[in-house]
Amino acid sequence: MRNVCSSFATGPRQYDGTVYEFRTYYLKPSKMNEFLENTKKNIHLRTAHSELVGYWSVEFGGRMNKVFHIWKYDNFAHRTQVRKALAKDKEWQEQYLIPNLALIDIQESEITYLVPWCKLEKPPKEGIYELATFQMKPGGPALWGDSFKRAVHAHINRGYTKLVGVFHAEYGVLNRVHVLWWNESADSRAAGRHQSHEDPRVVAAVRESVNFLESQQNMLLIPMSFSPLK
Repeated sequence: MRNVCSSFATGPRQYDGTVYEFRTYYLKPSKMNEFLENTKKNIHLRTAHSELVGYWSVEFGGRMNKVFHIWKYDNFAHRTQVRKALAKDKEWQEQYLIPNLALIDIQESEITYLVPWCKLEKPPKEGIYELATFQMKPGGPALWGDSFKRAVHAHINRGYTKLVGVFHAEYGVLNRVHVLWWNESADSRAAGRHQSHEDPRVVAAVRESVNFLESQQNMLLIPMSFSPLK
């Protein structure tokens, strides 16, 4: 039996039930360091239950004192099993969850799939990450998927930046796509962006894609020492 999965654009259908949960925590300004220290000390209690893809603090883009992390699950049933196991894990509850809840203002969760034409890539070395979020017009990937794919490939084919993954929202705000990029530094990211703006092939691909775009935003992410993606 095939897994229930997400289709993106008019290309090959992705018969893969793997889901990626995006979690964003908005922390109390005076408690950021305390939260990160406790997380560093006890994250192993959480990763004993499921795979952590990456964990970052947000340097630029939106509200300050914010952390962003991605968790991978085989399917929705796997996530349910993990959440049930965590609810029974007293060590996790007492050493991490209960102390940290008092340090958090807001928690957000979004469920995504990797798009079928993309696999999760690991950067060659440590660097910084950019999460670019695109709110597309209603109509779904069948309407804007091909042009979006061309715009992404125009950037990576010219070597202006390195693609880590492209994720399509399944639960949360619909018609939303997240692109996770890697660069050696914020300055190298800026240099690549300036060069891409002068490349007619990139400009043409982006110009086509923006016909289906409603809004976009981005965040500069700094990987934590315990993050698998550095």
